Amino acid sequence: MDWLLAFAQRAHKGDSEALSRLNAWLADWCESNPPYLGPNWKCGQEAALRVMQLAVAAQMLGDVKQTTPGLMDLLRVHLQRIEPTLQYAMAQDNNHGTSEAAALFIGGSWLAGAGVTEAVRWQDKGRYWLENRAGRLIGDQGSFSQYSLNYHRVMLDTFCIVEVWRRENRLPRFSDHFETRAREAARWLHDMVSPTSGDGPNLGANDGARLLQLADTAYRDYRPTVQLAMAVFAGQCAYKEDGPWNHVLHWLGVRTPEECAPGPSSRVADDGGFAVLRRRDAMAMLRYPRFRFRPSQADALHLDFWVDGENLLRDGGTFSYNADQRWLNYFAGTASHNTVQFDDRDQMPRLSRFLFCDWLKTTKVAQLEVGQLTSTFSASYIDRLKASHSRHVNLADSHLQVIDEIAGFAHKAVLRWRIAPGNWQLDGHRLTNGACSLAVRASVPIVRLELVEGWESRHYLEKAPVPVLEIEVTQPGTLTTEFRWTV
Repeated sequence: MDWLLAFAQRAHKGDSEALSRLNAWLADWCESNPPYLGPNWKCGQEAALRVMQLAVAAQMLGDVKQTTPGLMDLLRVHLQRIEPTLQYAMAQDNNHGTSEAAALFIGGSWLAGAGVTEAVRWQDKGRYWLENRAGRLIGDQGSFSQYSLNYHRVMLDTFCIVEVWRRENRLPRFSDHFETRAREAARWLHDMVSPTSGDGPNLGANDGARLLQLADTAYRDYRPTVQLAMAVFAGQCAYKEDGPWNHVLHWLGVRTPEECAPGPSSRVADDGGFAVLRRRDAMAMLRYPRFRFRPSQADALHLDFWVDGENLLRDGGTFSYNADQRWLNYFAGTASHNTVQFDDRDQMPRLSRFLFCDWLKTTKVAQLEVGQLTSTFSASYIDRLKASHSRHVNLADSHLQVIDEIAGFAHKAVLRWRIAPGNWQLDGHRLTNGACSLAVRASVPIVRLELVEGWESRHYLEKAPVPVLEIEVTQPGTLTTEFRWTV
């Protein structure tokens, strides 16, 4: 129901026909989707998302206190759909639970304010589970249970809608613990996202979800969410310059804070297994295994690299949850990440479409060191078959060095660097496009060094070719990669 927000925006700006069209579309939807029948009622989270969209639209139009009997009935049947399967949603330990808790809290308080006594139970249950999910699914350093940049955005947008609703309707505050976890989640996304482009690592599962479409920005521009979440939970602007990232604050009635947060910085979020190294306009993100919740991709020690908002070394993404098995295995597998693959197998064996088993554990993690000339971080793991990988990352102002120590494999190991599309030329062990270069050396013979075609998915159901440099060895040893760019 993204169209609810679009019509509400037009009506708020004086379009006399927009409100009539909104109500006509909503009436048509209700007639075409009778309660609990058909695909639009199959999932409790779908019902929850509709409740949140209705609430945001009503706030924008100033109609929260003037709820019609028809809208009250619509809210009631949605909450009655969500409540019976709430335990299933919570058992997923992901955005299903946060969404459905938010809908119960918002819808319940909305109906309770209109005199519906049974709605107090929904409001209280929603508040309880929002507190519970914030404490369980968000770590001390802000990582979210799904290890995904986009699902992190969905969770943050959900919590922002909840908090804005609470303030607007003068409901009791959430706990300090809830606010602290939400604030750290906002800072986590702030440090991941490029302030230049608004984009960030193509990290983890991504099904195309985008909850708050109130700004005319690209799907992969995360700045509206960062700006909103930092304003709501940290009382700071993430970006001091005016831009479309401020539009969402305007539409939700959130005051723009006078204080500005420092720019994105280096950080380690050990609660989820993320290290961010930043120097000037460069950012390296290392993913290492700290799995408290089910991993959706075999991406241990993947390295993402950005310069001035451009993703130069990149993650493959998701593509689709319902593709052929070949594509499911590829995009979620080790081969679609900038890491080492042992003996043509994934780092963890796949149990089903969404599940891996034998979750990896990090064996060593070095402290992040930010020096005058370089920033460094390292981590390592040993998999179920005793293959080991240790990765040491050094980021300087004009070059990136990655040292991989590998051992314990049976036949071969392949290091992959997935590179931004461009006119890349391979000359010996050096790859260049004129502005950037990547060179590899090894302590053991390299049996194959080849530029091949891989695939990436920047948006759901979309895939495109991407150049991939593959370096293959058959003996344990050390591989050293140096990436240089023009500054």
